Amino acid sequence: MFKRYLSIVAFIILIVWTIFIEPNKLEVTNYKIQDKELAGIKIVFASDFHIKPNQQKRLEQIANIINVQNPDLVVSVGDYVSGHTQESTMHPKEIAEELSKIKTKYGFYTTLGNHDGWYDKAYIEELLKAQGINVLNNENVKLWINSKEIYIAGVEDKMTASPNIYEALENTKSPTILLTHTPDIFPKVPSDVNLTLAGHTHGGQVRLPLLGALIVPSDYGNKYSSGLIEEKGKKMIVTNGIGVSILPIRFNCPPEIVVLEFVE
Repeated sequence: MFKRYLSIVAFIILIVWTIFIEPNKLEVTNYKIQDKELAGIKIVFASDFHIKPNQQKRLEQIANIINVQNPDLVVSVGDYVSGHTQESTMHPKEIAEELSKIKTKYGFYTTLGNHDGWYDKAYIEELLKAQGINVLNNENVKLWINSKEIYIAGVEDKMTASPNIYEALENTKSPTILLTHTPDIFPKVPSDVNLTLAGHTHGGQVRLPLLGALIVPSDYGNKYSSGLIEEKGKKMIVTNGIGVSILPIRFNCPPEIVVLEFVE
């Protein structure tokens, strides 16, 4: 009887944690990336926001945490809206206005995600650009950061548009950082790209010890689900993201904002 009672209590605690506690956490994950070409540059990477109608304070928290990092550059790979209907999300105009409060020395660059595409890709892009947030659709921009010439490239979403890596990287040279909503394009990324940043997977949202994520929206399963991946001399970071999708749960996979510091 006592064991049964403990099992019930443990189950209740697990439900409370996965639905009400962990999804509402927001951790800062720090990476030090060895790269002489980018050394001295600090980038904040925040993605998969999925902001619901009642999450104004959450959005303010995100902007405040990013500003505390004092980044040279802020980047994202989309999914600003939650779901893809007006009822399921905070209005994208309000999201864009709050994100405009993010302070960065050299700009905020992003691609868009599948939920943005399902909602209205052109409309969300228009709203973000109106707030000074630069949207990269199979294109790139050259920046000078700390006297270093770097390129930020971005590809369109795989599910709702047509990603073209070679068009996105046209006329770039090292160092280049590539933004993509899904990590599934990584095998096709050229080896001279210094770092690829991706999201979409949410880390699987539920990650079990030893097994990893049970369900990952990727053709590669757990291989590209979360964290720093190094493959054939290439590097990619896949963020767990900030929000949740489909099921409002997280376990052993807290929401995160990623801070990248490049060192020699």
